[in-house]
Formats: sequence, C-alpha cells, structure tokens
Amino acid sequence: MSKILLLEDDLSLINGLSFAFKKQGFELEIARTLQEANELWAKDCYDLLVLDVALPDGSGFDFCQKVRQTSKVPIIFLTASDEEISIIMGLDIGGDDYITKPFKLGVLMSRINALLRRTKDFSSTATELQSNGIQVFLLQGQAFKKGQLLDLTAAEYKLLCLLMKNPNVILSKEQILDKLWDCEGNYIDSSTLTVYMRRLRIKIEDNPSEPQRILTVRRMGYKWNVMD
Repeated sequence: MSKILLLEDDLSLINGLSFAFKKQGFELEIARTLQEANELWAKDCYDLLVLDVALPDGSGFDFCQKVRQTSKVPIIFLTASDEEISIIMGLDIGGDDYITKPFKLGVLMSRINALLRRTKDFSSTATELQSNGIQVFLLQGQAFKKGQLLDLTAAEYKLLCLLMKNPNVILSKEQILDKLWDCEGNYIDSSTLTVYMRRLRIKIEDNPSEPQRILTVRRMGYKWNVMD
C-alpha cells in the first residue's frame, strides 16, 4: 500500500481527495499548513507527496525544496496557479508533475499511479550506468561525474538515466515527456524540458555552451552521445 502525504488547506477538496485516495487503496496523511507538513515529514516516510502551492503559512514550493535536500520521493503540485512561470518553477525545483485546479479526479489518479509506477521501475533496477565520465548508481539514486557526486533534482536524475539508458539514440521531446511523466504532451509544455536540459548540461558538461554528452538534434530531439 502506497502512503501519500497531502498538503492542502481547502477542506472541501481534502474531503473529496481523502475519499478518492482511500478508495484507490492509498494510505493518506493530511497537512493543512507548512508547519504540519514539516512535522509529519520529520517523523514518517511517504511514497508520494501531493502539494498545494499557496498555504496559510508559506508555499508548497518551500516544502518541496526542503524535501529535495534529502529525498527523491515523487512530488506532484496540485494548485490553482496555472501561470507558465509557476509551472516551470515547480518542476525546476524538483517537482515531478504539476496539475492545475480545477482538475478531473480520474486524470489525477492516473498520473499518481503512473508516477508511482515509474518510480518503482527506476528504483528496482539493480544495475549501474556508466559512460562519458558519468556513473549512475540506480539503487542508491545517485550520479557522479569523475567521482564527484552530482547535485541533481529528481527530474534531472530521471532525465539523465533515460538518456544514458538509450546511448546514441535520438529521443524526441514527446518520447522523453512520455517516459518521465507518462502523460500526453499537452499536459506539460515542452519548454519545461528545455529548462531541464539546460540545468542538466550545466551540471554534467565540461562546457555547457558546447555540450558533448547531451546533443540537440535539430527538429528531432536529444541524444546521449557516447564518447568513450
């Protein structure tokens, strides 16, 4: 049974989601403030976090950033803010998905199940990836460049794994979005992927302005270019 932490201050939404989550077989804990979320996070473990952004005492973005200091647990933002800058920020600081209100309950459940399934697939692979001076230990969820630990967000880590698992293969933006978020392209703007690629290149390339590991193939997508 997967355990979910819901950070939400809207009582009517809490009641509806509580019923739906329990009906799906999830174990649910609820925090209505940032303080409550911090207290629950400090004493328990979760398989997924569902976070509102606007809270009485802070922001779900703040909580996400704190969690990402120590954990790669899947995070979904569930918020009324549908501005592009807010979506990009949420994903860039470590969120795995971003759903705007109002939303269809069936879509939310589908994406929760997809994210849990993807996370299980990533964590269950008992191997390591290595090329171009980059080494990824899949069980530990860590990546190194020439022996130095890389500070990657959960999404950056998944993106790196996906690219390295497909060496010298051109992956379209649609393929990458489908693999990472398991949803149709219209849910997440492809510009978000561009942000991730830029951030990842800054962390793994010797010269990000002239990338050698992650190549952009014009009008086709991206490729992990194996040099060694």
